[in-house]
This record gives sequence, structure tokens and C-alpha cells, in this order.
Amino acid sequence: MCGLVFGIFLIVKCLCRGSGSLPFKDCLDHHHILLFLLILFLTSLAIVASSFVCVTNQKTLKRTEKLKDSVLGIGEDALGTLRRVIKKMKQMQFLLLPYNQQITRNLNTTIESFRSDSRVIRRFLDSSGRIFDKAIHTSYIAHLVVVAVNVAMLIAALVLLLLLWRPGFITIIFCCWMLTSLCWVLTGFDFFLHTLAEDACFAFEEFEQNPQNSSLSSVLPCMKDSDAAKLMTRIGFTIHNFISELNAKMSEIYGILGIDKQAQQMIGIIKICEPFTGPPDYSYIPNACSQNAIPVGDLPKILARFTCGGEEKAEDCEKGGKFLPEASYNIAHAYSRSVQDFLDIYPDLQSLSECSFIKNKISEILLHQCRPLKLALRLLWVSMLSLSIIMLVLVFAWLARAFLCSNSSSLSMFSRTRARTPESG
Repeated sequence: MCGLVFGIFLIVKCLCRGSGSLPFKDCLDHHHILLFLLILFLTSLAIVASSFVCVTNQKTLKRTEKLKDSVLGIGEDALGTLRRVIKKMKQMQFLLLPYNQQITRNLNTTIESFRSDSRVIRRFLDSSGRIFDKAIHTSYIAHLVVVAVNVAMLIAALVLLLLLWRPGFITIIFCCWMLTSLCWVLTGFDFFLHTLAEDACFAFEEFEQNPQNSSLSSVLPCMKDSDAAKLMTRIGFTIHNFISELNAKMSEIYGILGIDKQAQQMIGIIKICEPFTGPPDYSYIPNACSQNAIPVGDLPKILARFTCGGEEKAEDCEKGGKFLPEASYNIAHAYSRSVQDFLDIYPDLQSLSECSFIKNKISEILLHQCRPLKLALRLLWVSMLSLSIIMLVLVFAWLARAFLCSNSSSLSMFSRTRARTPESG
């Protein structure tokens, strides 16, 4: 505000006096050459500092956009996982609808809950993405515009200083004073961004160490490790028992058909693949099945050999060894396919319950992005701080130069006036 009032005062004073260009010798005779050299030196420093600001501003933009993509990528990963889970659960719901209403209702409740979570995440990503982009690019453009205009003013001030056009030089001083104020505002904003980046990285470290007691727990809610382990153990226990019962039934079928183990090996079917270990953990190991074990989803293909179709006669079915009614086959098909669908989404459910995809992404941010981003923001802040200090000193040097030239002009005019006035008797 003081610079604004002072600049207006100088401009009005110059215009009222109607002072044109000052003689070069009047200004040079009474101006210290060191001040002029100081102005040249400070102008060079300001241009160098402006170059550093442009370079660090570009690096900061890239680092910030990369961090934005990583943070929003967490939400996109969550949405992709939820979409896969919802799709499989809808298939399970369709398959089990004619046979088990209770499971269908439970699946419907879970699907609606996941859909609600998906909508919340999508709204957060859309709003946060727009805010991120607007903040990042506004800061980038503001730095670029201020620095570009500042460099243009520096060159214009140097030219006007050499031409000794005082009104134009005073106007440039006023404009540069305003630009210096903007530089200080951007310096404070850069310091805020640097502090924000440090706080965010510290919050990520807290979340990585203890997700439940971190400052991000309300934004990225995760189950306790013990609760997640219990949940996945219950799921593993249920599927393990179901597959064990199927294997027992398959053994009974082989016994009814009179197929011994050697014949079973020739057929290539011994048991259904059991991807879970036994008690107490019931860990999921998808590649632990033997080569001659079939996935539970392929069970209908095996049962189709022994299924008597609705259009086939009972005598023909008995002759062909088809003893399984079509209704029983349909039930077995629905349950086996549903279990296979559940096994397909089991890794996704495990990732959701344990927040593993969030933890992995945050670990990647901490390892590869936090330090470069904080360094880029610190360099941008230091560059803007240097430019602001240099511009502040340079503006005062310009003011000193303008006052010295003004005083020399006044003294010269006074001397010429006395020389033309006749001496009194």
C-alpha cells in the first residue's frame, strides 16, 4: 500500500512538472557510478532468479501431476476392484436365485453396499480431480505469468534508465513494485505448498505404519489386521468345507459306479481342487492343487456325463450310466459356478479387507515421489524468495537512482537561473 501511494505521488509530480528527458550529463555528473553498476548486477541476478523459477516451476508441475495421478489412482483401483466384485456377485445372485433365497438376499445387500461405496468414491475422484487440476495449473500459470512480465519490466526499466526518460522510468518502478508484491505472495504460497507436501508425506508414513490410528483413517478407512484376518478365515473355512463335501460326494459317486482308483486315474479325475489350506488359518493358495484335480467351476462338465436329460428316457439313461437327474445337475451347476465366481474375486475381497492396494500405492509414493516433490517445492520456494528479495532491493536502488537524477536536475536548473539573473547593485 505504501508503494502504491508513493508511486502515484511520483507519477503525478512528474506529470505536473512536465519534466521531459533529463540531460545525460546532468544525471551522470551527480550520480555515483557504483549505484549504476549495482542496478546492473541486481538486474542480472533478477533475470537469473527468474530463470530458476521457470525451471523449478516446470519440475514442480510434473512432480505434482505425478503425485495427483498416484493419489487418484488409489481410488481408481478401488473402483475397479469393486466393479469386478459386483459383477461376480450379480452372477452368483442370478445362479442361486431359484435355489437359495437367503443367500440371494445377502448378496443383494452386499451389492448395494458396494454400489454405494462406488458412488462415494466416484464423486470424490471427480471433485478432487478437478480441484487438483485447477490448483496445480493455476499455480503454474501464475508463476509463469508473473515471472515473464517481471523479466519484461526489468528489460524495459534498463532501457528507460539508459534513455533517461524519467516519467516512464517512474512508471516502471511503480509496476515493478506491484510485481514484487505478487512475488512475495507467490513466495508465501510456495512455502504453504512445501509445508503441505511435508505434512502429506508424514501422514502417508503414519498410514503405512498404523492405518487405523493415522490422520488418514477417516479418508482411507481400513479394517484392523486382526478383523480382516478373521473375515478371510471365515470365508476360507466356508469354501473349504463346501469343496470337502463335494469331494466326499465324488468319492461316493465313484463307489456307486464301481470305479476304483486305477480307473479314476485313467479317467483323469480324482478330486476337486482345494485352494485353501486346512485349519486354523485356511490360507488361500490358488496354485497348490495337483495336476489331476479340477477347478470347482468345471464340475458341471463332469456331472454332465452322468446327467439324464429331461427328453431322454429312463431306460436309455440307465443303459448309459446316467443316474443324475437334471434338477440335481442344475443345483450342482449353480452352486459350483457360484463358488468358482467367489474364488475368482477372493483376491479382490482380500485386497479390500486388508487395504493392500492402498498400502502398496502409498509405499510407492513414499519411496519414489515424496522426496523429489518436497525437493522441487523447496527449490521453487527458495527461487521465488530469492527473486522477491532481489526485486525489493532493486526497486529501492531504482528509487535512489531516480531521486539522485531528480536532485541533479533541480540543482542544474537552479544554477542556470542564477547565472541568467543580474547581480543587484
